[in-house]
Amino acid sequence: MIVKGQKINDRYQIIRSIGEGGMANVYLAYDTILDRNVAVKILRGDLADDEKFVRKFQREAISASSLSHPNIVEVYDVGEDDGKYFIVMEYVDGRTLKSLIKKRGALTLPEVIDIMLQLTSAIAHAHDSYIIHRDIKPQNVLILDDGMVKITDFGIAMALNSNELTQTNSVMGSVHYLPPEQANGSGSTIKSDIYSLGVLMFELLTGKVPFKGDNAVEIAIKQMKEPIPSVCKINPEIPQSVENIILKACAKNPKNRYENVREMHEDLKTCLSKERLNEARSTYQYAEQEVDEGTKRLPNLSRLDHSKALDELEEEEKKDKKTNRALIITGAICAGLAALLIAFFFVIPKLTNSKEVEVPDVTEMTEAQAEQALEAAGLEVATKTKSEYSDDVEEDKVIKTEPSKNRSVKKGTKVTLVLSKGKKTFKAENYVGKNYYEVKAQLEAKGVNVLTETKEVSNEEGAQENIILEQKTASGAQLEVGTKLSKGDTVTLVIPDIYTQYPDFVNDHWNLSNVQTFCNEHNIVLNIEYKETNDYIEGTIISQSRVAGSKVVANTALKVVVAKAKPTPTPTPTPSPTPTATVPDSGSSNTGA
Repeated sequence: MIVKGQKINDRYQIIRSIGEGGMANVYLAYDTILDRNVAVKILRGDLADDEKFVRKFQREAISASSLSHPNIVEVYDVGEDDGKYFIVMEYVDGRTLKSLIKKRGALTLPEVIDIMLQLTSAIAHAHDSYIIHRDIKPQNVLILDDGMVKITDFGIAMALNSNELTQTNSVMGSVHYLPPEQANGSGSTIKSDIYSLGVLMFELLTGKVPFKGDNAVEIAIKQMKEPIPSVCKINPEIPQSVENIILKACAKNPKNRYENVREMHEDLKTCLSKERLNEARSTYQYAEQEVDEGTKRLPNLSRLDHSKALDELEEEEKKDKKTNRALIITGAICAGLAALLIAFFFVIPKLTNSKEVEVPDVTEMTEAQAEQALEAAGLEVATKTKSEYSDDVEEDKVIKTEPSKNRSVKKGTKVTLVLSKGKKTFKAENYVGKNYYEVKAQLEAKGVNVLTETKEVSNEEGAQENIILEQKTASGAQLEVGTKLSKGDTVTLVIPDIYTQYPDFVNDHWNLSNVQTFCNEHNIVLNIEYKETNDYIEGTIISQSRVAGSKVVANTALKVVVAKAKPTPTPTPTPSPTPTATVPDSGSSNTGA
């Protein structure tokens, strides 16, 4: 069992699984020597026990590693570590063409031509190196956001014997792209890849495969007997020059196909030129018996610089092909029995031994990564996705699958991806002036963390207890109305800490009785001093030790000076006058007349 953090070959540190298939499991890993991410494909345990299969697997992988082309996923390393056979490849963070077609349907004509030019360039390069892909299909083509495509899985498809048509989980997908000569056991040539490229081009232009059926037998028979449908009838906007490329590539008789992929590549370059748009429709015979036995095959792979052990496997393949021919000759006793023989030898064993696979865990992968992993496991991805809010999974990444991860299902089961819409958000309101406890309850019910701050406010400012004064973000900035909030966010609410101010006892003409009442209510220690004065009304306050407007703090002292009327002074008594005696004047007389 491969686990996160495990090192393969003391070099490739496993990060996570990115795909599980019938032949191998694929992991994202870190190359500790070259400091880069890579994809590591590890051969399935039961196949690793088959010595013959392992040797073929290694030979094909080594062949693929010799390829260097911008449109081919590069193979970096091949090896074995403690019984685990692995291939290390370039890690491509893209989606498969199949998933793109499922999402969009038919692509635009310029897009299709661009993709096909890249693919034919890549396959031509492989053929120059004496390597046939043998399993060209949109599931094996990755496309990046900038439109660049990369084809993968070179040589892996034919690591199995050619008569094991239905042995891998990819056959139900591959049969849609299977050339007639492969269906009847005649083996693969460079022209087999050309046929598959034509089918792929058909699907890119129409959004669907040319032949459908209830099972692999029905589809394989159609590949041999029926002409490929007209893309021009499906979409009249497609020029005849474009359809002619498909007709030539998908001719039933390999002799009528392009001689090589470069010829197809050159045809693609000019198919949209004005002088070719109205060219005549190409026609080819399509009888299933017209498989050319003399079709030119690739040079012997022993011409490549391979090890002797790998070269010896060429003889084993020849024996396998002779066995297949014997089966076909036997079946040819009656042409009408050919289809039945295909069903008996190639497909029925698959249908009667339908294996179950485990739904891989694609949680937190992108949609493209998840589709790639599910398809690698032999599962079909539903065209429509579902979406839900998630507090834990980033937006546009996978929350779960339906059926759920680790569940055993039949190969080919359709799996629906449930993608994250991110955290559920709501808009902040104007909470100022509202009751603190009511707002706090509302926010916490939505998963928002509420912090509380107090602000000292005088009782003279009109503030009310528990009524919100301000609202802030976690950083302390003002929380604007309309700001998006979600679970886990933090909001700070500011409420008043109302304090009492000392009145202006002097100018407001407080008397001592009122001051005493005030001090009793606020636990103030009152010290009283009296001062005689006639400038203030007796009993009123002349001065106070606490400044008017300052904060009242309980258990502190206040000193006031109270006016006391000066006593009225006692008036000085006025002394009584001393009585004086009157003496008659002796010199006077009163004589009368």
